Amino acid sequence: MIGVELPPAFAVVVEPSGHRFDAPADVPLLRAAREAGLILPSSCRNGTCRACLCRLVSGRVRYAVEWPGVSADEKAEGFILPCVAIAETSLVIEAPRLVDISATL
Repeated sequence: MIGVELPPAFAVVVEPSGHRFDAPADVPLLRAAREAGLILPSSCRNGTCRACLCRLVSGRVRYAVEWPGVSADEKAEGFILPCVAIAETSLVIEAPRLVDISATL
């Protein structure tokens, strides 16, 4: 569309696999990964079950919910919940249980 400005997208690298995907600044990481054919473990998709818990190695995220299910100690250690985390910068995350669905087709 003419005149419609899309939100910026940030590069996300997933370790240890080295997979990469782009995360728009208005889309949770879990959804952005899925749209790129990459599946992160998940269940609730609202920040409570913690199935998607992974570590943020570098970069910065914000949360789509006010109280995501990450303790203060976990936050201090760099853990995030990709189901409700939205990239504010390019990121490197540690998610050893990532599945590339294109590799299974």
